[in-house]
Amino acid sequence: MKNIRIVLVETAGALNLGSVARVMQNMGLSELWLVNPRCDRFSDDAQIMAVRAKSILAQAKIVDRLSDALVGCQRAIATAGRITTTSSKGEQAGFSPETLPISDPRLGMTWLMEVDRSAIVFGAEDRGLSNAELQYCQRAIRIPVSEDYPSLNLAQAVAICCYEVRLAYEARQNPTFLGNSHVNQLSFQEGSLRESTRSPKISTSQMAEDLVQSPTIDESQTIAASKIPDLSAPLDQVEAFYVQLEAVLLKIGYLYPHTAFRRMQKLRQLFNRAHLTSSEVSMLRGIIRQINWAILDRFSDR
Repeated sequence: MKNIRIVLVETAGALNLGSVARVMQNMGLSELWLVNPRCDRFSDDAQIMAVRAKSILAQAKIVDRLSDALVGCQRAIATAGRITTTSSKGEQAGFSPETLPISDPRLGMTWLMEVDRSAIVFGAEDRGLSNAELQYCQRAIRIPVSEDYPSLNLAQAVAICCYEVRLAYEARQNPTFLGNSHVNQLSFQEGSLRESTRSPKISTSQMAEDLVQSPTIDESQTIAASKIPDLSAPLDQVEAFYVQLEAVLLKIGYLYPHTAFRRMQKLRQLFNRAHLTSSEVSMLRGIIRQINWAILDRFSDR
């Protein structure tokens, strides 16, 4: 499963870092990227918690910016435990369905597995992911937790996501894998269950096997869709387009500096839904270059 990156942004706890490496090894992942880490991956705490996964810490890629950790990825999914709230000053924190589509970990990991290379992004323990960091992701996942104590430890959140990645991987390798969502999403009716228990000829295991081998219409569509190759452009190409787009929109007066971030969030979401290919990104950047040329030509004639 080398196509999935685990990206940790400004991780502060060495114990967390070591625990993340261990669970990655447990679930068969090896690509660990650290964005401006605030702890030492070679510290005693990190090494002790990693146990036999010290090689993952040693081979981890260290970068200064989140955008650098996503170079070469086609998809990135953010993880966060809170929905957007508005402060007394009108400032927003977290994420909302308006800025990023939100799903549960199982659906999110299945979506990530559809492309050649993707990333799961985790924020710092004390603050999560900022709005500026969230803009590099196309979707978000929220792990269902109790409202009485909704705060998950970083390593715990990574463990849940890595487990779901493993399930998605196993399901793609073997559609009848009992750990996949085919069984978990089945709705058993009480009447049919009672009827099944009356017949000594059909065992529970046989019934489960028959159900797994007969996916629903929605599941069949999901299986068929997963076989279609995804040609989405790498995120670094798309990000270069966004930078170019924002610059030209500021230049022509469509964006203003004080509202540019919020407007660009909506534009990013619009284009993210299209899953732009490399050729489409090149075409759009060509249009922007032509607009820039037209602006310069217009002012040069004055």
